[in-house]
Amino acid sequence: MELLMSARIKINPLLSFHFKKQNSNFVPTFTPRVTKRVFVGPIRVMNNPKLFNSVAASVQPLEASAVGRFDSTLPSKEVLDIWRNANAVCFDVDSTVCLDEGIDELADYCEAGKAVAEWTARAMSGSIPFEEALAARLSLFNPSLSQVQDFLEKRPPRISPGIDTLVKKLKDKSTDVYLISGGFRQMINPVASILGIPLENIYANQLLFGSSGEFLGFDTKEPTSRSGGKATAVQLIRKAQGYKYMVMIGDGATDLEARQPGGSDLFICYGGVQLREGVAAKADWLVFNFKDLINSLD
Repeated sequence: MELLMSARIKINPLLSFHFKKQNSNFVPTFTPRVTKRVFVGPIRVMNNPKLFNSVAASVQPLEASAVGRFDSTLPSKEVLDIWRNANAVCFDVDSTVCLDEGIDELADYCEAGKAVAEWTARAMSGSIPFEEALAARLSLFNPSLSQVQDFLEKRPPRISPGIDTLVKKLKDKSTDVYLISGGFRQMINPVASILGIPLENIYANQLLFGSSGEFLGFDTKEPTSRSGGKATAVQLIRKAQGYKYMVMIGDGATDLEARQPGGSDLFICYGGVQLREGVAAKADWLVFNFKDLINSLD
């Protein structure tokens, strides 16, 4: 198996992070015969949204030498213009909107965390086809319907700091917001509900279960179930809606792929949870804190 194509730096989101403000305002502060398919719908939303752990935290400061390797921490005027005039913004979910990789957390709950996390790292670096990595990860623990439901109850999603404010600000500007993920709808629907994002604006994978709740696999018809799927999703959205400008925000190689003709005009790399250097180096803008994006909209 190939080694990772790009180095990763794990950011501890529970430590404080600050940059000195300079003159610029944007210095980075499977399938057996099926008797019945069961789709896990949105988990019931808690009465208190704060219980979904909208973590009030910042990211750990990176060493100056790490930040200095990237020229995109300060956006160009062209990048800012497109960002400020975007008709739609598409967010990756794992390690971007949320602090965790959802499949890794589910696997950990099912006692297969370490092995699955290794596959996730390979998938996010772009070193193997995404669909191969997805099937391999799920085959390691084959989650049942009841396990998924229990997981969602006991480990609600941890929202990245500032993402709720950013989504609200974008919506106030009449900018449409989408969630595009290689993760699963069963785990992303609650996140969308908390952030006020319509469920029809989710492009993600679907876990499939039999009539007894046994794991059957995943829906291979979803564009996000294969390599290049996020780019396909963005292109489908743009063609359907006729947006002039679109932006993709995420941390992985699959997010970077969305920046192509007919897809996203910009790729903003979010390094606040995972910094994948090979991805960050090709970004139009690298941010470590959503506050930078929020402030740039003023």
